[in-house]
Amino acid sequence: MEAIRTEEVEAYVYQKAKSGNQESGDTYFVHSEEDYSLFAIADGLGSGPIARQSAEIIPTVLKKHHDESLDELLSRCNEYMIQKRGAAVAIVKFDYVKKTVQYSCVGNVRFYMLHNREKMIYPLPVMGYLSGKPQKLRTQEYPYGAGDLFIMHSDGVALRSPKSLLKESPGPCELYQNITNLIEYADDATFIVGNLLP
Repeated sequence: MEAIRTEEVEAYVYQKAKSGNQESGDTYFVHSEEDYSLFAIADGLGSGPIARQSAEIIPTVLKKHHDESLDELLSRCNEYMIQKRGAAVAIVKFDYVKKTVQYSCVGNVRFYMLHNREKMIYPLPVMGYLSGKPQKLRTQEYPYGAGDLFIMHSDGVALRSPKSLLKESPGPCELYQNITNLIEYADDATFIVGNLLP
């Protein structure tokens, strides 16, 4: 488990490779500035080293260009996928000045947020995956408030009722444990949970 805590956000990251594999085909990226934080998960197609080769591109690109828009970041990542297996990629940005969360995704990396302990925010990703071919990209933006809980996960994490998990978890530590208890190791599994601090 990796723990991230700033003045604005508290988050925890879980990652485990598919049973029988030495390394995960998923990668993740977390970056915090004074005004914003970025969270990303990349799920390389397939599993093992070939999947990881595609997924590793994402943290490398985001580290260099984290101040760009989400669609610019995904476009950059896509350019590096030519002649590689490809990856599903989601990026989430919390803007602490505007008090908004932005989400852009190609593929099946999911994001859920419980706003004001009541309203479920579940932006739909663009179908497909980054492969070097032209992609339609769509950044979606929502307001957030102090105490809002969120989950971001690759498809190796199967959640039947994300809303119940969010509502039943008083904070990110409990949410992390509740999701960990549900994981089966038939696929690479990566998730990030967190909450926005008052």
